[in-house]
Amino acid sequence: MKLLSILVLSIFLVSCGATVAVDYDKQVDFSKYTSYNYFPTIDSGLSELDDNRIIQITDSLLQQRGFVKNETPQLFINFYAHESVSRSRNTIGIGVGGGGGNVGVGVSGGIPIGGNVVNQQLTMDFIDVEKDELVWQAVAEGEMRERATPQQKEAYYVSVIQKILAKYPPGKK
Repeated sequence: MKLLSILVLSIFLVSCGATVAVDYDKQVDFSKYTSYNYFPTIDSGLSELDDNRIIQITDSLLQQRGFVKNETPQLFINFYAHESVSRSRNTIGIGVGGGGGNVGVGVSGGIPIGGNVVNQQLTMDFIDVEKDELVWQAVAEGEMRERATPQQKEAYYVSVIQKILAKYPPGKK
């Protein structure tokens, strides 16, 4: 049942979805990279729980693609986020109107629902360890409820990281 609820929530979040922009070094042969690890000093700006969620999800998705996590990697992965809180843009519209003849008059307004949302910009960098250069970067922008449950957060990060890694390596679809 827990898996089903996470799946349904994932589908819901994907439909609201994050947008992902990618930049990379066109001179790099990305097929040579087969191993990774995380940058030694990640300062993501997120909670330790969110850091662990991102690392676990990224590990799972990269290892499914044949990447190996080891102590002497070819790529370092770094990630960090910028967050801001705003009011939900979801509203319920209420209107009253009337008219007669060829004249109509109406008044309407919107009542906000859903509480506050966290607007998040998550950046993921892939750094060539040997050259100590950034070779690939993705920036995902999305939003989740301010008081999201751990399951909702996990579903959100699964959705976002899947979208990010779908664009790696560049040129593959």
